Amino acid sequence: MSEPDILLYTASTPNGWKASVMLEELGVPYDVKSMDLAAKEQKEEAYLKICPNGRIPAIVDRSNGDFAVFETGAILIYLARKYDRLLPTDANEESRVIQWLMFQMSGVGPMMGQANVFYRYMPEKIPVAIQRYQSECRRLFEVLDRQLQGREFICDEYSIADIAHWCWVRLYDWAGVDVTGLDNLMAWESRMAARPACIRGIEVPEPAGVLDTTNKHVEAAKSLLQR
Repeated sequence: MSEPDILLYTASTPNGWKASVMLEELGVPYDVKSMDLAAKEQKEEAYLKICPNGRIPAIVDRSNGDFAVFETGAILIYLARKYDRLLPTDANEESRVIQWLMFQMSGVGPMMGQANVFYRYMPEKIPVAIQRYQSECRRLFEVLDRQLQGREFICDEYSIADIAHWCWVRLYDWAGVDVTGLDNLMAWESRMAARPACIRGIEVPEPAGVLDTTNKHVEAAKSLLQR
């Protein structure tokens, strides 16, 4: 039996989940290489040839000459085009989806990442930094809430923009972000959380237990602060 086309290098993080949720939504077989972030496997030379930035996730497409793709936005676009799913073919609609994907890549992800660091992981709590990043996350969430007014999904149809945002937004409480009054956003989050592919995708490569402050994923996050 031949190997699946896609080999996914990943770990249980919001960015890692983007790729696995996408693959689960596509319903295609794929192999998983679980990366031990605390052991810095993502910094090993063999992996840096796949992902020069030394981050997860990354994919290798065996059916395309072992073509490697890193950066989650690029992975989502590559897979959407390869399998002709979750990205509109109309040029304007495709652009709208990619705009919202870039909104997540440049805003929601980085700001929530910083909120997580200062709120959860830093040994010294710096109130001004915590407030700064939580407030910016709240502002970005308000943008999403307005976009979701009268909509089931972020754009006209379910797309990679929804996958990218949900994998971060679902951790609002972990980042200490106030979502009071963001009814459109929270209704969308609940709809996303009920999707079978989303449920399966966040269990890859293993159940994360992200709210357990003693688990190894938190230890991995702490180790990244010491680079």
